[in-house]
Amino acid sequence: MCEKNNCACNGSDLPVFDFSKLEPVLSKYKKTPGSLITILQKAQDIYGYLPKEAINYISQETGIKPAKIYGVVTFYTQFRLEPIGKYLIMLCQGTACHVNGAKMIEEAICEELEIQEGGTTKDGLFTLNNVACLGCCSLSPVMMINGETYGKLTKDSTKKILKDIRDKENSGEVK
Repeated sequence: MCEKNNCACNGSDLPVFDFSKLEPVLSKYKKTPGSLITILQKAQDIYGYLPKEAINYISQETGIKPAKIYGVVTFYTQFRLEPIGKYLIMLCQGTACHVNGAKMIEEAICEELEIQEGGTTKDGLFTLNNVACLGCCSLSPVMMINGETYGKLTKDSTKKILKDIRDKENSGEVK
């Protein structure tokens, strides 16, 4: 997991983050007023989330107080303070999906993966996030997994999709 998040382990199982990939971002944006969101987006692209070490480093390099950075990070739902699974499930909770059974689909996901909304499976494969709308109302209820849309879901079809992904992972078909 350390390599995936661009950090190394220092022997004590505590990650030591590699900020070299963040340097070009900071060099380009740190003196540009209003660029904090861009810096945070690029940092999250690098690490997969925003570890406190990266936030503290961004603060140090930009002069923006950590409290202000945390304020931005916790305000916008696009930012994550915890690592997510390899497969991010975004389950639509918009009106059409709600009316057509999104709650039932959430229950199927939670049963199949043994997680709750916002949680990540023990194997680090899946994270479930409920979202306000995916803009696919005609496919409701709908979920998106790593950008791929699955619509007209039932409990059974949802569980099959998740099992198929897990089976492909376990067989080594997916890298």
